[in-house]
Amino acid sequence: MFYDIWTVFWRDWIVLKRRLTKFILSRMVAPMLYLVAFGWGLGRSIQVSSGNSYIDFLVPGILALNSMNISFNSITPVHAEKVYHKSLEQYLIAPINPDSFVIGKVLASVLRGLISSAIILVLAFVFGAKIDITPLFLVVLILNCIIFSEIGFLAAMKINTYEEMGQVNTYILLPMSFLCGTFFATQMLPDTLRWFIEILPLTHTSYLLRGISLGHDVSYLSVLVLVFYTVVCFILSRNAFRNLTK
Repeated sequence: MFYDIWTVFWRDWIVLKRRLTKFILSRMVAPMLYLVAFGWGLGRSIQVSSGNSYIDFLVPGILALNSMNISFNSITPVHAEKVYHKSLEQYLIAPINPDSFVIGKVLASVLRGLISSAIILVLAFVFGAKIDITPLFLVVLILNCIIFSEIGFLAAMKINTYEEMGQVNTYILLPMSFLCGTFFATQMLPDTLRWFIEILPLTHTSYLLRGISLGHDVSYLSVLVLVFYTVVCFILSRNAFRNLTK
């Protein structure tokens, strides 16, 4: 099974390696705009109650939403393989464990999310942000990448048109990008909306990354929530892929 996972992962790594320079350059644009607009521009007029600068508050949120978007969108080409290229059947009839295909694809997507996150961290340090990176910080970031890679895989298995895949970004990822504690604390939201927002995985990721990087106390319950999402999303993704053979 490990060899099968490595085979699927290695195929995606070869594709990424050939486009690595373009991938890195393209992933620098959005973080730089966020850091300039919110960190240097708007951020200069915002006071953070913890005594830190707004850019210190902002960077963990950018990491959370960026790792979400990159991980999700990096795995959605599986949708094209299923619907348009009809090449997904090659994996279905190949002598590999179906779980190995799911895990290999997720790991390849996680790698892209982590590379993009590393780019943001480098830019953040250039912009003068102060971030404390600990082992738990990295674990939370990886869990976030895994969760949204699995959600992207599940969406690719369930959705049958390109337009519907775009709607996932519009109706799910875009609202989460702005409401899940990335740019401001969720305590500022109305209670009913805040209750819903605070059960979403990106909210837990944002608060964990921010709390760890700023040296605040963090809730390990949030880590368990991310682990729960990881397990549930994997089971759903695996079952959806296996159901293609029925």
